[in-house]
Amino acid sequence: MLLPSILRSVVLLVAGWIVVALTHLGFTLDSNTAQAAVTLAVAGAYYLVFRLVERVVEKIGGPAWLKGAAGALLGYAQPPRYKRTDEVTELLRQSRS
Repeated sequence: MLLPSILRSVVLLVAGWIVVALTHLGFTLDSNTAQAAVTLAVAGAYYLVFRLVERVVEKIGGPAWLKGAAGALLGYAQPPRYKRTDEVTELLRQSRS
């Protein structure tokens, strides 16, 4: 399912931009390049924090609402499920023939 992956990528970037735009993180950013770099760093940290919360709650059996909330803050309440590598390899092989 591609939609969860797309939603999580877009929400991540938008969240990073919003955090930087609202706080400026204590920096005066005159350069668009510098602002973009900080936005990407914040977005990456945002994703890492909420993805780790999802994983930890899943591993330790924590409250389902916490996992759902972390997922929702990433744009989709459930982590994407990908097919095994063997199946993807088979699909690639079939697409080439």
